[in-house]
Amino acid sequence: MNFVTEVKTLVKENIRDYGMYIALFVIMLTFTILTDGLFMSSRNISNLLDATGYIAVLAVGMTLVIVIRHIDLSVGFAAGFLGAIAAILLTQFGVPVYFTIPIILALGVVIGLFNGALVASIGIPSFVASLAGMLIFRGALLQVTEKTGTIIIKDKYFNAIGNGYIPSIMEVNGLHLLSLIIGLLCIVLYMYSEISARRNKIKYNFEVVSKGVFALKLVFISAIIAYITWILAGYNGFSWTVIIMLAVVAGYHFLTTKTVLGRHIYAVGSNPDAAHLSGINVKKITYIVFCSMGFLSALSGILFTSRLQSATTTAGTLFELDAIAAAYVGGVSSAGGVGKVTGAIIGAIVMASLSSGMNLLGVGISYQYMIRGGVLALAVIFDVMTRKKRK
Repeated sequence: MNFVTEVKTLVKENIRDYGMYIALFVIMLTFTILTDGLFMSSRNISNLLDATGYIAVLAVGMTLVIVIRHIDLSVGFAAGFLGAIAAILLTQFGVPVYFTIPIILALGVVIGLFNGALVASIGIPSFVASLAGMLIFRGALLQVTEKTGTIIIKDKYFNAIGNGYIPSIMEVNGLHLLSLIIGLLCIVLYMYSEISARRNKIKYNFEVVSKGVFALKLVFISAIIAYITWILAGYNGFSWTVIIMLAVVAGYHFLTTKTVLGRHIYAVGSNPDAAHLSGINVKKITYIVFCSMGFLSALSGILFTSRLQSATTTAGTLFELDAIAAAYVGGVSSAGGVGKVTGAIIGAIVMASLSSGMNLLGVGISYQYMIRGGVLALAVIFDVMTRKKRK
């Protein structure tokens, strides 16, 4: 098999994994051409990633929820409500930010524990349980913001989470040095992870791609990371939102690919009955995934509230639908058992790129909703068709 044929075969057999990257590349290239390069400007890419942060974090948690064949519709208003609680603690009670954030994250875990109990212990369908949660948190958000409507936050450290950038240390030809170092570190970690995974597959006699194709993949992904790093380093560098997003992805990627818990999550999603018979505690896994979702809802609420520098009565509206859309566009399967957290981030960036590009082109909001809905429908159709082919 020659090099070109092998590449084509690799893409065809792994179209679910590579399709979203190809789609993102096409979307970015198209908008770059249509906007005369404005789309790929340092300012726009930085704003795009910052605006994606709170949805991307939710999408990571939602991916795991869908993987185990459930859904959580409460995450949007849970994030809005917890963001409002953070604002109240900071403004009305004078709680320091380093206490406020752990409190909010702990409350998120408690909310996830409650949802997990409804689904795993009582047996209520997750759609109904989370729909009830959505209504409860919507009402709770209105209740805590009833008097003022909007709670303005003046804590500079809290607001820096959604609007601040990491220090540059020094600049090299107008580029932020620390951001360049972080980008280089990401490339090194990515290459180490891929090479290590390849060695393990060879060790246990699993099939791997040729060295040429493997090298091409390393170079291509590393080039993308380097280019994005260079763009951001030329503006204000990496924002704290992007750093938090990267940390969440790295942590959950490790959890889902390198730990026993991760294997159990996918086993439960693939076949809950078989997982139970093999000794996996399905109820425990359900609790853990919903607690994780609650934790990430709290983090999303913190990111969104700090970005706006205020808590509003409409915070959290449609967050859950954006997160679900990002998860499906990122490759999670509606049948369960399939999906990657890295795909969720790419899915969130795809949806954010569509919105950003259409805004730059002056596309009406009505058309934007229809186009984004069409993209989501295509993603699910793609999932169904690929599963049929495998059967």
